[in-house]
Amino acid sequence: MSTLIDLYNKWLQQDLPPLLEKELTAIGTDEKAIEDRFYQYVSFGTGGMRGLLGAGTNRMNVFTIRRGAEGLARFITSNGEDAKKRGVAIAYDTRHFSFEFAVETARVLGAHGITSYVYKESRPTPQLSFTIRELNTFAGVVITASHNPKQYNGFKVYGEDGAQLVPTGANAIIQHMDEIEDIFAIATINTDILEQQGLLNWLSIDLDEKYMKNLLTLKENTNIDLNMKIVYTPLHGAGLVPVTDGLKQFGFKHVHLVEQQVVQDGAFPTVTYPNPEEAAAFSLAIELGQQVGADLLLATDPDADRLGVAVRSGNGYELLTGNELGALLLHYILQTKQANGTLPDNGVMIKTIVTSELGAAIAEQFGVTTINTLTGFKYIAEKIAEFEATKSHSYVFGYEESYGYLIETFARDKDAVQVALKVAEMAAHYATEGKTLLHALNELNEQFGYYEEALISKTFEGKDGQEQMKAILNHYHENIPTKIAGIAVTHVEDYLTGVVTLQDGSTESILLPKENVLKLVLEDCSWIAIRPSGTEPKCKFYFGVVKESAEQAKEAINILMKYFTS
Repeated sequence: MSTLIDLYNKWLQQDLPPLLEKELTAIGTDEKAIEDRFYQYVSFGTGGMRGLLGAGTNRMNVFTIRRGAEGLARFITSNGEDAKKRGVAIAYDTRHFSFEFAVETARVLGAHGITSYVYKESRPTPQLSFTIRELNTFAGVVITASHNPKQYNGFKVYGEDGAQLVPTGANAIIQHMDEIEDIFAIATINTDILEQQGLLNWLSIDLDEKYMKNLLTLKENTNIDLNMKIVYTPLHGAGLVPVTDGLKQFGFKHVHLVEQQVVQDGAFPTVTYPNPEEAAAFSLAIELGQQVGADLLLATDPDADRLGVAVRSGNGYELLTGNELGALLLHYILQTKQANGTLPDNGVMIKTIVTSELGAAIAEQFGVTTINTLTGFKYIAEKIAEFEATKSHSYVFGYEESYGYLIETFARDKDAVQVALKVAEMAAHYATEGKTLLHALNELNEQFGYYEEALISKTFEGKDGQEQMKAILNHYHENIPTKIAGIAVTHVEDYLTGVVTLQDGSTESILLPKENVLKLVLEDCSWIAIRPSGTEPKCKFYFGVVKESAEQAKEAINILMKYFTS
């Protein structure tokens, strides 16, 4: 503890921003508070860092941002002068300090002679991905904590293909970060000097126009009801302009905005969690939907990479899960391409290992191959790049259960803007047949079976919590049950060892990167997956079943969940 106290005192001796100085002074001799802020650096997990805003090495602040930017700068420098000249595209969402952190990143990069291209205002994360590809930069950074509460922010790094970094690149940056001896000695250059030297360039609206031009290529179906009433909320985030402009240019005549949530505000004053996966985030949208008689409600998270959807059902609205919306989109896209004669013979759909198997069943019906990846859209993007190079498959759709989807590959990360437009088109198409998305989903269930999924997240805060989570994960890896709720385990997929163990004891190799994920598949095709979150201090338990009726599916999923929570 004495080492942490010394580190705490060293921070207090620096010329800190007033808010950071006030926070450190306020915790005084509270050893627990000091430990929580200084026992580690903010971890560089899924493509970057994400953490609480505040003072200390285990918080997101100007100094930990500089550390991440310095690691990135050294990585770029190691790739030569061309990489430095191509530079880095930088975007940010509407969170507290997002703009400041973006500029600070450019100041560190500039000290290494690396060019930055920075948006003047907030932009969606998928637009950052598009911008990297459009400008041919060597890397990209987006300042965001996605759908986390207002107390968080983050620093996410992208490669030259516009995708989040896979472990090889991320590990190289981490190594450079670990070599930094003094976080307070990281060099920066003032923005006015960088502008004069051409090392800081502010991006103009022509990139917005190019992004929109690509978005409009998503419109494939003219048999749609353009009078359908839509409610959209950006949840105080960056999706406002591209989603509303896109819907307008698609031809929709009745798009209603949740005015209280149009304001770009990092405090997210109308929601506790700005997360479209949460029903509470739709409360104002539902209220407006009732007033205007909307058929469809759309919500994007602060950086507009996740989309949530609610559909009119009787006198109220029903939220679709990420798995349900993914299945609907996949079926609609394949159906439309088949009708238009544009469905490729070697089509491929990519999903994650914790995403519903309904998508695989739908893809099979259309002769489309399903590829499973580890959790994280970076792995889906990696497969897209692989198939572009080998020409072995033609990408048609990719998704994950956590409300992330990608249709067209001009972006290489989940893109809620793309999907908002496509969902509106899909709902408007079914409207011409007198159906809602719920009707269409029920038809899929009747055809392919009733799939039900669930997720339990357990939070482990602080140093003690992290140790507890490691112990839980180790327990499951070392104590594999032969039966769960009376149903035999037919095979175990251990992604940490890269081995599948079958019921008879034989083994097979897993041809995916190694990660701390365990998946158990049961005799009745039910499955359970356990993994730590890459962005939050959580252990996640995923469940999936398929049965002949909705009632049977709900009963089966509840039995599995009870087994792991009792």
